[in-house]
Amino acid sequence: MHSITSLDNLWMGWPRSIAAALLESDGHRAVIDPGPGSTLGTLHQQLQARGIGVGDLDAILLTHIHLDHAGATGSLVRENPRLAVYVHKNGAPHMIDPSKLLASAQRLWPNDLQRLFGETLSVPAENLRILEGGENLTLGSRQLGVVYTPGHAAHHVSYFDKTEGVAFVGDTAGVRIEGNSFVMPATPPPDIDLDLWDTSFAAILEHKPARLFLTHFGYSDNPREHIVLFRERLHCWAALTAEILRSAASESAAMDSFMSATYAEIAQHLPAGEAEHYAFSAGLNLSFLGLARYLGKRAAAVS
Repeated sequence: MHSITSLDNLWMGWPRSIAAALLESDGHRAVIDPGPGSTLGTLHQQLQARGIGVGDLDAILLTHIHLDHAGATGSLVRENPRLAVYVHKNGAPHMIDPSKLLASAQRLWPNDLQRLFGETLSVPAENLRILEGGENLTLGSRQLGVVYTPGHAAHHVSYFDKTEGVAFVGDTAGVRIEGNSFVMPATPPPDIDLDLWDTSFAAILEHKPARLFLTHFGYSDNPREHIVLFRERLHCWAALTAEILRSAASESAAMDSFMSATYAEIAQHLPAGEAEHYAFSAGLNLSFLGLARYLGKRAAAVS
């Protein structure tokens, strides 16, 4: 048996917000980006519906360590201590000791961290398999290529299934909820970098994937068109942020202007319920903070 199954984690009750990918091949089972601790119960149910328990899994593959992608990993390892956890070398220390990651998240979600993301447990160092990009992983009879794809995060990798032509790109190709054509950025702090992101787009397209698998949410069937549209909107939003910051009276006023402008743009392309869904999945306020921080760092480097 050789299959890829999309698992809907139903984050905060929203269908099609966070997708985990179940990869099965010759008895080997792996999950890419299991999601946050808050959706662990749903992940269990999704696996059980397919006759699989956490004890049947062999590996967790992380595109990056943000809580909405990786937060449940420590709990899964506690349940199944033989799980191998694949993660980029820059993210690995935060899997062993998530205290800095959680402190950073607490600043972004001071009142909602537990509700949104649940429990985040540490992963023992011996469970980690450290990636740098360039590796070829063999999972059953499945071959996965690993490519370093920073931009959204400095510790982001993408996985390329060589047989089925699927690229598991995490957040590198933005947010595009299955069934819609609109694609939008998710640019949270602290380390987005548009120059690096552009190199990651090229790296993804170099592999000529037939489909992209996005954590938010599902498959996109025309990778080149998707990435061209996404890159254009990413750079437009950065330009919009720069323009707003030049004229706004305060950072809170700037954020309000950004959220108003971007939400209006989303609403032009989508039905009302889906516009709200996109804004929730991408975290519009966080996208402003990440872009503002990136522009500030770039300006400081030039001066």
